[in-house]
Amino acid sequence: MNTVTALEVVLPGLVEPDGLLLRERALPEPERGELLVEVEATGISFAEKSMRRGRYFGQPAFPFVPGYDLVGRVLAVGSERDSALVGSRVASVTKTGGWASHAIVASRDTVVVPDGLAPADVETVVVNGLTAWQMLHRKARVKAGQTIVVHGANSGVGGTLVQLARHEGLRVIGTASPRHHDALRAAGVEPLDYNDPRLLERVLELSPGGVHAVFDNVGGEMVKASWRMLAPRGSLVCYAIIVDVTGVNGNASLVKPFVKALTRVALWNLLPNGRRASFYDLWAGHRLHPTTFRLRLRKDLGRLFALLGDGTITANIAATFPLREVSAAMELAESRTINGKVILLP
Repeated sequence: MNTVTALEVVLPGLVEPDGLLLRERALPEPERGELLVEVEATGISFAEKSMRRGRYFGQPAFPFVPGYDLVGRVLAVGSERDSALVGSRVASVTKTGGWASHAIVASRDTVVVPDGLAPADVETVVVNGLTAWQMLHRKARVKAGQTIVVHGANSGVGGTLVQLARHEGLRVIGTASPRHHDALRAAGVEPLDYNDPRLLERVLELSPGGVHAVFDNVGGEMVKASWRMLAPRGSLVCYAIIVDVTGVNGNASLVKPFVKALTRVALWNLLPNGRRASFYDLWAGHRLHPTTFRLRLRKDLGRLFALLGDGTITANIAATFPLREVSAAMELAESRTINGKVILLP
């Protein structure tokens, strides 16, 4: 195989978006269990925004190439058993390394994409879609006719979660900046301003007695309000990774606030009201239960691809940028003005 030179985005340390670097690097041949993929689409998610600030629990040491997932064509494989994948379009969960023109990925963390789906559309339902699907169906386990609250309903995860919830017959109360409320209403959501000091009271006015689930990507003091929004036996699912970042910056340890958040959740779960609180971290399953993680990866992505293919859900794309314009893309993704996910097209 001829040597492949990849264009990669490097996060060198705690920098502003314009501090992201570009480099070219000759990639090695894929080893056993690896695939060489020509990347067609990757994207900016909550993880990369947090990693830029050094605030993502378990992120690698600087410098590194960000990119939690990617979609692309397989150019070469490291194992004969994967030879049928050459030429196939695949989606891969990487945690890091996706912001590149070419990447080496693990075959076991990769799923074949059905024909007829555009790479950018698929990119919106890999990590974002998996997060939304698994929180809804594997964590909260809500039922048709119930009411949920989705914080950040305009975000990449939030927008997909809204679509999945509406498909399942759920009533959705969504929090977001007022600039997004018209779009949320059009999606069947009852919008509230997440900065409203009376947000808890507003939710309970709309759903007296509480809601059946809250999906919280805000953290901090919002978690306490989210807990109080729940009806008896309701579920709070936090996916901000660090739930209380007060006083935390890129130079501070994340262990203390994370342990504090875990302790709070553990104490809440001992209360006799039947409510449950939990954290969702997609990569935790990759580390702790790899076999289950990969079975669910294939099963859940298969469902999401089917829903995307038949139009039940649509790609929630805020904007697309060439990979070389990653700094501008990052600035927009962090602006809190967009509805959906920012996609990078190598």
